[in-house]
Amino acid sequence: MTNTSDNSNFMKACRLEPVDQTPVWFMRQAGRYMPEYRKIREKYSLLEMVAQPEIAAEVTLQPIKAFGMDAAILFADILLPLQPMGVNFEFVPGKGPIIENPVRTAADVAALKPVEVEASLGHVLEAIRILRGELTDVPLIGFCGAPFTVASYMIEGGPSKDYKMAKSMMYNTPEVWHAFMEKLTAVLIDYLTAQISAGAQVVQLFDSWVGALNP
Repeated sequence: MTNTSDNSNFMKACRLEPVDQTPVWFMRQAGRYMPEYRKIREKYSLLEMVAQPEIAAEVTLQPIKAFGMDAAILFADILLPLQPMGVNFEFVPGKGPIIENPVRTAADVAALKPVEVEASLGHVLEAIRILRGELTDVPLIGFCGAPFTVASYMIEGGPSKDYKMAKSMMYNTPEVWHAFMEKLTAVLIDYLTAQISAGAQVVQLFDSWVGALNP
């Protein structure tokens, strides 16, 4: 089957080439507004869904089949690299992701594990491979969280309104912050590179909380 997605309007737009119509995709385009998603969600937690490549691929495809978006974005979560690093978390209803063992000291940073992506996050890569076989004319977007946003979750222990603990590490113990950033950034680079190698045609860095760094 011929794959025409590399010549789609979405890919052309990413390359700053002329398009005959503006390509569209949506944040959270796979999710609770879709009955098909809710039916699967009744059976599995979010982490259980992303841990099963076939289910992650199915959920990714749901809005493409229903609405014909110009790109598919992988069904995953920006916090997936945490557990392989030794940082446990869970999604608590009404609260969001809660980190069981936040990273706040030099010892915490030193304890962070290096990540072998294929071994620890191979299910994400397999979902990408499945999707590239299914998406013959629609490009696939991979993603990860940007270092500051992911670090903020790891330091604060969950969502925050002021990011005081993250900023405190930055300003009061810059050597700890820099060591943390070096470890985390290396993991995220490897993770995103592995997604590209698995077949993701476009990748995005989500830096949801970087606005906290404004003056």
